[in-house]
Amino acid sequence: MSDYRLMPALALLGALAACAPGEDNARNEAAQTAPPSAQNGAATLNAAELERIGVRFASAETAAEIPIATVPATLAPPPNARVAVATVIPGVVTRTLVVEGDSVRQGQPLAIVAARELFTLGAGIEQAAARADFARANDRRLSQLAREGVIAGSRADEARAALREAEAELGEQRRIVRLVNGAPGKGSYTLTAPIAGKITNASIQTGSPVSESTAAYVIDAVSRYELTAQLPARLLGEVRPGMAVQLPGDIRGEVTSVASVLDMETRSARLRARIPAGPGVVSGRALPAIILAPAPAGSLVIPAAAVVDVNGKPTVFVREARGVAARPVSVGTPANGRVLVRSGLRAGEQIAISGVSELKAIVGQD
Repeated sequence: MSDYRLMPALALLGALAACAPGEDNARNEAAQTAPPSAQNGAATLNAAELERIGVRFASAETAAEIPIATVPATLAPPPNARVAVATVIPGVVTRTLVVEGDSVRQGQPLAIVAARELFTLGAGIEQAAARADFARANDRRLSQLAREGVIAGSRADEARAALREAEAELGEQRRIVRLVNGAPGKGSYTLTAPIAGKITNASIQTGSPVSESTAAYVIDAVSRYELTAQLPARLLGEVRPGMAVQLPGDIRGEVTSVASVLDMETRSARLRARIPAGPGVVSGRALPAIILAPAPAGSLVIPAAAVVDVNGKPTVFVREARGVAARPVSVGTPANGRVLVRSGLRAGEQIAISGVSELKAIVGQD
């Protein structure tokens, strides 16, 4: 009879044992789906939970320089880097060797111009050479006679002066031909590039007549450019020559001058900067320019996306051993996707740069 009395108890124990694994699984699933705990501006999150909500971290870096403003700017060649190639002798273009947009080196031939005046210059050189040869021979003869006492020394001096005059005339004729890269025997001269750069304007073609006032080509030096921008009045005392300027494509230049007088209409001052050649640096292009200043000692820089407003204060989420913590910081004005942190962080600390909206919701602060 005792065995029969034990059977219901054994059945109950078996049922409890069968249900135990299912309850453990339910508890595990509940733990996995439970929201992360948050307290006092901190959230306890493991690596898997951070990855699930898309949180990525980056280190707070020491700032060497800080962006203080982004201003609209325009690129142009500096005044001494744009050169017009003039046709100094009238004629007709017989051959062009470059077109607009070509890059040229200094001294490279650009075009050949036929000019009747070159024949005249050639004849003048031959005449001047003949007069110089005669004056040279006469100088030798009279100098010898003067040394022998046959003639007065003044006649030898006159012969020497005539020689110098003839040689000067010959030198002038030859210098003109050299300056225009002339070929008197062919009756033509060659236009050459005075500087290395790019042909930005070509106003002649084969068969075109040219005169002394014709600017056949305009060449812009491509090794350097000048940036001009309108600096707001609030920055007039902060921006100084020597500061860095950054353009899209990570091209850096240097501020060369800042006007000390404000424009009455725009309430801004003209800023000029020296810009090296680079991808996207094209004369006439309008683009934003970021002005950089030396950073104060101890300043840090972080991505601007890491900063959110929590309870009316700029805040970042700093990684800790058990998750993340919201920390108020003092920041500057964002520029170029970066922002200066004046206080509240230490160099090397890991801050959330994505998923910050989710972290803000988890922490429960608004």
